[in-house]
Amino acid sequence: MKVKASEFDREFDEGKDISRYLDVLKAHRPGLEQRRVNVDFPVWMIESLDREAARLGVPRQSLVKVWIAERLERLRTGTE
Repeated sequence: MKVKASEFDREFDEGKDISRYLDVLKAHRPGLEQRRVNVDFPVWMIESLDREAARLGVPRQSLVKVWIAERLERLRTGTE
């Protein structure tokens, strides 16, 4: 369903349901698309990661992503 931007904005601002205007199958979040990378770690590091992931109850991959994101955010904001 097509709608003018001004009508879409007005309905959104009024708190109306605008979902009928959205094609969620084609929606994406720019900059958050996934891309696979392979990284080789020494065995001791993997074992340490696995222990910490088990302690927190999360998968190793989640732990690695969170830690890298935290570090990059500190670098970005200069709070390093």
